[in-house]
Amino acid sequence: EPHTELKNQHLFSNAFFLQKKTKMKGFAIAIAALCGATASAFVQNGARAFVPVTRSPNALSMAEEVFDQEAFIAESKEMRLKHLEEQAMFALKIACENYGNAVFPNALIAGDCVITHLLHRLGYLNDGKCKVMVVDTFHLFPETMEFLREIEEFYDFKAEVFCAEGVPVGDKAAYDAKYGADLWKEDIEQYDKVCKVEPFQRGLKECGTDCMINGRTRWQGFERAWIDQFENAPIGGGLAKCNPIAYWTLEDTFDYIAKYNVPAHPLHAKGYPSIGDAKDTIPIPEDGSTRFVDFKFEGDKTPWLDYASERKGRFVGLANKDGSTKTECGIHVAGAEKTFDRDLWEEGSVKDIASTDAALEIKNSGKPAVIAVYAPWCQFCQGMEEEYAKFADEAGIDVYKFRGDEIRDFVQKELNTQSFPTINVVKADGTVVKYESEVRTVEAIKEFVDKTIA
Repeated sequence: EPHTELKNQHLFSNAFFLQKKTKMKGFAIAIAALCGATASAFVQNGARAFVPVTRSPNALSMAEEVFDQEAFIAESKEMRLKHLEEQAMFALKIACENYGNAVFPNALIAGDCVITHLLHRLGYLNDGKCKVMVVDTFHLFPETMEFLREIEEFYDFKAEVFCAEGVPVGDKAAYDAKYGADLWKEDIEQYDKVCKVEPFQRGLKECGTDCMINGRTRWQGFERAWIDQFENAPIGGGLAKCNPIAYWTLEDTFDYIAKYNVPAHPLHAKGYPSIGDAKDTIPIPEDGSTRFVDFKFEGDKTPWLDYASERKGRFVGLANKDGSTKTECGIHVAGAEKTFDRDLWEEGSVKDIASTDAALEIKNSGKPAVIAVYAPWCQFCQGMEEEYAKFADEAGIDVYKFRGDEIRDFVQKELNTQSFPTINVVKADGTVVKYESEVRTVEAIKEFVDKTIA
């Protein structure tokens, strides 16, 4: 007779698997066989020891039943995928049926492709219960926007595309002219705000979002390790956030893509587990030896599927202002709810220069003046707002602001501006003298102005 403990384990196994009806009956016997094969580890004396059955590495038997481990693993994965699918679809039903305006910001990475597929299966892409929005940073891989067009046709929907404020969709030259092609090199945090956070927030606002669907998962890393399927985002003071695949691993995601032939980003076939901006995204491993081609892996898949490895190829070479390694783009971090709708110096003594002609008139007026060339989205301009306003109150001469991010060629030529903010003193003879210091206190600015116009 086996020990009571082992017997109870056997009975529990049978009870559990019999719930799966006849399909799982053989597996219940197999589990009992497995317990029998390892029972000697639990036996207190040799007289009661079980003798393990000698079989091939992939099979154990009891009586005439054979336990095929590979078949059991495959069946278990099917059961897991079915459960995850049902769970994700239930979350999407809640998001799309219980809220008035569910919006899915789609980054076209693997998990987002699964969500797109599920939304299509549920009919929400076609009946308008879920809108899809995409943020074009003007630094994406060319394949990304091409892939968007492919899945729009495949699933018969149209995404709403948002980009940096004041720039037509798809117009990279206009973006470069307004914000500068190297903004991301000059200030990565401002780049994130201008190219990702602000258009993301604006998109949610314009779409009237009350529930945001996104593809974050616990498997992606410690920053996301405790997320649940539903949470409140900081945006808009309590916007609901639905994470339908929160509990999926990346292996689950690719298993699902393979099972249903879900359209996936073409760069997976070139070694990229996750896809962001082309400027800071690399294959993993860097030699591109791991690939997902025609719905199956080539090479060693563990560099992709290990915990927190999906995003290892993202934000490469980038660091936050405090020197820490960059792991987030700014959309899903604290503070992302801040908007950029207002201008700077909207009240007070600082006067606005409305046009380039007006700027030239001030320059050639024969009167001394101070002009701050600025961009409202720039954190350094925001940081000097209060001190510059106080200086204007005390200056005794005209103090101006001139927004320069939309007319960079002009401010570079006429107002010494390579970056923001740039403070210039205009002398009576029309000479424009740049304030070079980064100390932007009332006292420091006043001292420079007094010396320059003396």
